[in-house]
Formats: sequence, C-alpha cells, structure tokens
Amino acid sequence: METPAYQRALAFRALHERPGIFIAPNPWDAGSAKMLASLGFEALATTSAGLAFSLGKPDGQGAVTREETLKNIQDIIAATALPVSADLENGYGDKPESCAETIVQAGMAGLAGGSIEDATGRPGDPIYPFELAVERVRAAALAAHSLPQPFTFTARAENLIYGRPDLGDTIRRLVAYAEAGADVLFAPGLKTREEIAAVVKAVAPKPVNVVMGLGPAVFTVEELAELGVKRISLGSSLVRAAYSGFLHAAEEIRNKGTFRFAANNIAYTKFNDLLQ
Repeated sequence: METPAYQRALAFRALHERPGIFIAPNPWDAGSAKMLASLGFEALATTSAGLAFSLGKPDGQGAVTREETLKNIQDIIAATALPVSADLENGYGDKPESCAETIVQAGMAGLAGGSIEDATGRPGDPIYPFELAVERVRAAALAAHSLPQPFTFTARAENLIYGRPDLGDTIRRLVAYAEAGADVLFAPGLKTREEIAAVVKAVAPKPVNVVMGLGPAVFTVEELAELGVKRISLGSSLVRAAYSGFLHAAEEIRNKGTFRFAANNIAYTKFNDLLQ
C-alpha cells in the first residue's frame, strides 16, 4: 500500500515529467506553507535562509544544523498535503558520505525531493573543487535512487552567487552533475535569457530549476516556460518580503511614532481562516 509520502513523491516527480512549467514557492514554517497551499500551488520547496532567519541565525555559513533543518521540514510536510522538496544546503558535511546520509534522512522524513549545493559555507573557499563536487553529487544521487520511494534529487552549482561569474564552469558542473545522476539541475544567479537558455540546452533533457526574486533578473512565468525552464522557485524572496514588511512597520513606529502600516494589513480573520 502506498503511503501519503509515497503518493506525494510520485506527484512531485509527475510535475517534472508533464509538459509545461510549474512553481514551487518557498515557505519557511508551517504557517507560511498553509498559506501558500491555500493559493493553489502544486508543490512547495523549503528555504535555508528562511529557516536560518526564523532561528535568529545567518544563512550560508553552516549555522543551521541538519537536525534543525529536518525538524523544520517535518513541520512543513505536516502542514499541507502538497509534495515538499527541501533545501539541504551542502549536505551538512564536506564528504560525499555526508551528502548521502543527508539524502537518506530527508527521504525518511517524508520529502518528495531535495537539493545539494556545491558551496562549502567557507567565505575564503566558497566552492568545492570540481572532482569532489561531482563525487558529492554522485553519492547523493545514489542515495536518492536507493530510497524505497521516489525522490527527485536536485544538484546546485553555486558559482554565480558566490562571486565566481564563470558561466562556462557553471555549465560544466551542471552537465557533470546530470551525468552523475542528478534529476534536476539548478544554478542560482542566472541573469539573462541567453544564460538560462544555455543551461537548459546543456543539460537537456533533464529539467532545470530557475530561482526568481533574488536579484535583478525579472522574467514572467510564460517567458521562462518559453526558454525551456521546468520549475521556478523563489528562494528567500518570500521570507524577505515578509520580514521587510515587519521591519518597515517597526521602523515607522520607532522613528515616527505612527502606525500607518496597519492600514494595508490583511485582516486578522483572514489569517485565522487560512490556518483553520
């Protein structure tokens, strides 16, 4: 008998196999997951930045533990009936074995998918060497495909958001990750139509995820679909939108002594109804 987790995993896989594009927005807790599900999205993806900020920690520096991530994942999975893919950062360790163990634990937690990035979390040495990065992806892919339920594994090449604007090396990495067994490829920081099209072409027929809301690149869903993108994620953009509103309101109160922010707030009853 197929479990609910198995059915969600199948549904997530099917989203990548059907024609057209889909959006997997990024909640950071159970409440934001419920709100996104109420709007009709078909899948969700977690955000490491959103979790880090909610815990009062910085993102991308190894400050959030695997245990904290898995707890957050379980809360989000339990909040809705949607399939969830997780931002599993760099697998919580340098070695390929760490990536494999993280994928196994993620699958056991009920995830439909997850990503491993080639960023080290060390400012002075931000990206893993090519050979090690490929071995890490291979180990993660083997672990993902050995799970008792489907698990859509995404491999991320992080050059472009860590001060290494080398599209050639980024594509080289993505192609190698695809050959090592990744199901989906993702390079955050792509800015132009030409860059996106080059990545899609290089790894075809495997699907490509593109993130929106993190920088100056602005495309519509229709435009990304025309470029061959399969999945759109939003990274930390939604949590930053929420916290931006919070900070602007608090700054108004502290600096001006006024409360005009409240005029544009969604009603208390609307939030209560959404979370029933």
